[in-house]
Amino acid sequence: MYWQMGYPMAVNLTNKAKNSNAFFVNDFNNSTLQKFVSENNHASKQLTPKALASQSKLIHVREVYLGANGILNGVSKDPKTSKEVAECAKAQGCIMVDAPVSGGTLGAEAGTLTFMVGSETIDYFNLVKPYLQMMGKNIVYCGTNGNGQVAKIANNMLLGISMLGTSEAMNLGVRLGMEPKLLANILNTSSGRCWSSDTYNPCPGVLPNVPAARDYEGGFGVTLMAKDMGLAVQAANESKSTVTLAAVAHQVYNQVGSTEGFQKKDFSSVFKWLNDNAKKF
Repeated sequence: MYWQMGYPMAVNLTNKAKNSNAFFVNDFNNSTLQKFVSENNHASKQLTPKALASQSKLIHVREVYLGANGILNGVSKDPKTSKEVAECAKAQGCIMVDAPVSGGTLGAEAGTLTFMVGSETIDYFNLVKPYLQMMGKNIVYCGTNGNGQVAKIANNMLLGISMLGTSEAMNLGVRLGMEPKLLANILNTSSGRCWSSDTYNPCPGVLPNVPAARDYEGGFGVTLMAKDMGLAVQAANESKSTVTLAAVAHQVYNQVGSTEGFQKKDFSSVFKWLNDNAKKF
């Protein structure tokens, strides 16, 4: 089974937090939660985010804010909301740190993730840094609350665009007669090289241990990429920034995510979607 990022992150945290004798967890996926608790003697399942918070001095937030039993209501993943949540948390005598992550499931398993941290002061950043280092390699202070989300949105916008570009380039080259591995090697020793081409290539047969090698199962869902591209376009509208390619990519990922058979696939399945729909363009 291929886990999402939270599971291996939690495993790394419990394995490295040697001085902790209790680890409280909550997740909307009950089967994943049960498996984690059964495999970790120090882990204790909490039924709601609110119950989790009552047991915790330091709260690592994911779904924690959502729902009637959450700490706070109405939270999404954009910089403006992160700042609003920080103000609400401050009014309750709490510290809010936004620490979005990049590196994918492979980075989560290896403990090499990048955390982009926004907090009111660098002292608050230093407070959470030791915990983040248990799960990641690059822990970067981005400035005030919301800036972590700014960095994440910009990074994922570029990732979505580059994956779409890589998919189009690989699709074009293969259809014109190039052998996929040879084409990928040329791209990766030339100016077209990017993470999407050399580490996460979307064309089956080019790389092992990537979603393209297992029919695009696991990894980062195409619907999540569509959501992140939407956040980028929204942020661009609010800041009056021009994001022409992001707007097009947002439309494409939305189409991929709404196509039968693609809803639960990794976002690199855009390569297969382009290939399947070639005659429609």
